[in-house]
Amino acid sequence: MTEPRLHHVQCLDTRGLHRMAYWEWGDAANPRVVVCVHGLTRQGRDFDTLAQDLARDCRVICPDVVGRGRSDWLADPAGYTIPAYVADMVTLVARLGVEQVDWVGTSMGGLIGLGLASLPNTPVRRLVLNDIGPAIEAAALARIGSYVGQPAHWQTVEEAADVVHVRAHRRAFELASLSGWARVHAATIDLDDARVLVVGPSGAGKTTLAARLLLDGADVQGDESVLVRRGESLAVPRALHLKPGSDHILPELAELLPTMPVLNGVTVLDPARIGRPIVLRLAPVTHVVMLA
Repeated sequence: MTEPRLHHVQCLDTRGLHRMAYWEWGDAANPRVVVCVHGLTRQGRDFDTLAQDLARDCRVICPDVVGRGRSDWLADPAGYTIPAYVADMVTLVARLGVEQVDWVGTSMGGLIGLGLASLPNTPVRRLVLNDIGPAIEAAALARIGSYVGQPAHWQTVEEAADVVHVRAHRRAFELASLSGWARVHAATIDLDDARVLVVGPSGAGKTTLAARLLLDGADVQGDESVLVRRGESLAVPRALHLKPGSDHILPELAELLPTMPVLNGVTVLDPARIGRPIVLRLAPVTHVVMLA
């Protein structure tokens, strides 16, 4: 998978300046720009799969909103507000040197996009909203407030599993014995030299996991999960779609490829036809982060 370029832009806040990180995909000279902005507790690399696809035709910008990812933290905790984020995005668009952008916003990123799009002379040409609207119900805010800001970093899978057990009353997770394998919905990301496993309920981090499985054109179909134990992680997707030339990522299945169906030049590896799960070994995990 092609890797994005990491940049920073200085933005103004009530206590001074802070740096906001953003990930750039595609041709930096392309005048057609798509800005993808993540949700409340997420970061710009959530959009890896979408950005890689859009980068064929667009310059794609995925910021880490201040306080997340590679961006600075604010000196004043009260500064984490939608109007402040909108101001940061105005600075970002100015840095990009373009008059208009198309906006893809998930959850909080959608609210930021709404705020920017509502301004006179807005640079937002088109707005795509995901998992958000102009109003948020009080019950939803209460649920978000119940977990945001809680400690969410552990050194081992066992430590994370302890907390998962406490929060698993609604069966958001399916866990085996804490001393054995834990089967959870998860995503893996790279931060500096560390391999981080992000675990969460069904749907959490799926974009990132899919991106990490896009090795040489392999794509994921359906609910993917990860088996983790003591620093090891194995991805278990429901099915894989292999583009021509990508079969070497699964050498043990090479002899089965000629028997698998081909749709529009893509070979569909279906565990039901193979008779066993498709398991991809991921790099060792050094830290665990859990999403409620």
